[in-house]
Amino acid sequence: MTVNDMGKFGRVGVLCGGLSPERPISLQSGEAVLSGLIEAGVDAVKIDIGADAVDQIRSARINRAFLVLHGPGGEDGRMQSLLEALGIPYTGSGVAASALAMDKYRTKLMWRGARLPTAEFELLGPDSPWSEVLKKLGDKVMVKPANEGSSLGMSIAKTADELQAAFVDATAHDSIVIAERWLPGREFTVPVIGDKAYPPVEIVSEQEFYNYEAKYLSDRTQYICPAPVDAIVSEEMQRVSLEAFNTLGCSSWARIDLMMDEDDELMLLEANIAPGMTSHSLVPMSASVAGLNFSQLVVKILETSVEVRR
Repeated sequence: MTVNDMGKFGRVGVLCGGLSPERPISLQSGEAVLSGLIEAGVDAVKIDIGADAVDQIRSARINRAFLVLHGPGGEDGRMQSLLEALGIPYTGSGVAASALAMDKYRTKLMWRGARLPTAEFELLGPDSPWSEVLKKLGDKVMVKPANEGSSLGMSIAKTADELQAAFVDATAHDSIVIAERWLPGREFTVPVIGDKAYPPVEIVSEQEFYNYEAKYLSDRTQYICPAPVDAIVSEEMQRVSLEAFNTLGCSSWARIDLMMDEDDELMLLEANIAPGMTSHSLVPMSASVAGLNFSQLVVKILETSVEVRR
């Protein structure tokens, strides 16, 4: 695709930053995406979204938006709704699918309804029978705020007291909290762009689980792509991830996280509809194995906004 071809996109705003706890990572993603688009010849500008988002977007006079806002306010349908009200096409899923994918509780309900593999879980509340929840889910659980990213507010519980404390900690991030059966095994992620699932990436962390420290602070977390699994298993990961993506009504692009146990059984964890996009992030790593450099990748994602927002 030539520089002249890039004119079809018009002026592209790379929306990043935002007001969520994931702001620092989003700014890094924004800088990388901006550089990749400019390298490809796209007329692009970074917009560091703050409290005055409407004025910021209008004053930038953009024709299209590349969304790399992470977390609440960026991945939950609110920014998508604003862009639709302004008549600006954007990358990523629409309003309903974004809100659904951001909510881990309702995501799991949808996947379970579609008979897709996901771990048993319970919705928690202040009066939950903590011991009974643990007994039902297997005496070790992962507690998660439903609408938060980057593993913020997540913790492991093995006793009733730990479970109650984990619930209280999680409510600092969201009013909806779930406990999920602990999943031993190997962790993977599969990018989906358009109607294609890309090569799985294996995540190897020295932490007990892939938490915020392992994601952003540790230099010992390993990412392996292509993932060292049998070709049949890799294909199954891609198939399940694409089905998970479609079940939520996602479009454009996303990243699907999943676990695999010692019997090669897969369990879906969550969907990320605006995953990290630095040069060292997992989507670019997978795309590179598939033959796309970073600049080609961001253009391909931008092209999906044309396809789904006409």
